[in-house]
Amino acid sequence: MTRPTLLTPYEGPHLALPNRVVMAPMTRGRADDATGVPHPLTAVYYAQRAAAGLIVTEGLWPHVLGKGGPGIPGLVSDAQVAGWREVTEAVHAAGGRIFAQLWHVGRMTHPLNLPGRATPLAPSAVRIEGEPIYTSRGDVEHVTPRAMTTAEAEAAVADFAAAARNAIRAGFDGVEVHGANGYLIQQFLAENTNRRTDRYGGSRNGRLRFALDAVEAVAAEVGAGRVGLRISPHNPENEIAEEDPQGTYRTLVDTLDPLGLAYLHVIERGAYGALADLRPRWSGTLIGNFNGPDPTTQKSGEVVVAAGLADAFSFGRYFIANPDLPHRFATGAPLARPIESLIYGGGAEGYTDYPAAPVPTA
Repeated sequence: MTRPTLLTPYEGPHLALPNRVVMAPMTRGRADDATGVPHPLTAVYYAQRAAAGLIVTEGLWPHVLGKGGPGIPGLVSDAQVAGWREVTEAVHAAGGRIFAQLWHVGRMTHPLNLPGRATPLAPSAVRIEGEPIYTSRGDVEHVTPRAMTTAEAEAAVADFAAAARNAIRAGFDGVEVHGANGYLIQQFLAENTNRRTDRYGGSRNGRLRFALDAVEAVAAEVGAGRVGLRISPHNPENEIAEEDPQGTYRTLVDTLDPLGLAYLHVIERGAYGALADLRPRWSGTLIGNFNGPDPTTQKSGEVVVAAGLADAFSFGRYFIANPDLPHRFATGAPLARPIESLIYGGGAEGYTDYPAAPVPTA
């Protein structure tokens, strides 16, 4: 039996992809900060990358208190929905498929980023000590978040579902629930950031409850086959410390697998070999990702897909500077690197002005 490659088409229970090169969600910080409406060039940016097997957008906040910094777009208002409809129409016209990532940052924000200088919300009042947070005034120290009440946690679940409904209104093919990288859902999962004693804390099952409620609510709203979940087991990013990642994520995956979600998107980082451990427990589509200091190479993704540890593999920063990344993988064309100073914020420069590779002439 021939082993699949990144360029092999994929046919899954809910996804039909022309290749297995997924564009990972990446913050670009170019939305109108006052309205959360995507930048006018966002449709061009994503349409340029429509050759990806699947595009997952930058994180979109389902509630303004979940906004992580300047220029982060939302998916709450009619104006935001209309702005994203222009994006989905452009991607579909270019032959692509696109999911919206729903991203609530929890404690990973600052009053300077929030309306009325509100205090960030989190599962528990646990402050980030070691790293600053970016705001419109530059890097500042974190504040201590306010622990969400049970009612506020339930309302946040409803916010995820409402944003998913807005995503479908905007023409997205589906949504990805962001449960990774130390943001709100992982803050509920991790022992060091969840010190609650209500139904959303305490035991492992309590710490899992918010993630399960959010995914189940989104699936009930738009259909499980339109819903992906991104996780990053044992990822210390944003001062997350998970004491038993294997137990936590095995239980999470075992509970969600029967729902028949569109996919599970697993970021592998740290000592826990999440892909090898969770692949046998997940019967649906699995997308792999490596989160490290350097961009993942084509070879790394090929090894994971060929070994059957994932059905597709997502690439982040290479897609910034290589809008035609699958073509470059296929032809061996050189890969450009993004200009670091132009990744976040700004306009066309460093956003829509990276060229496709020249097409060889006969």
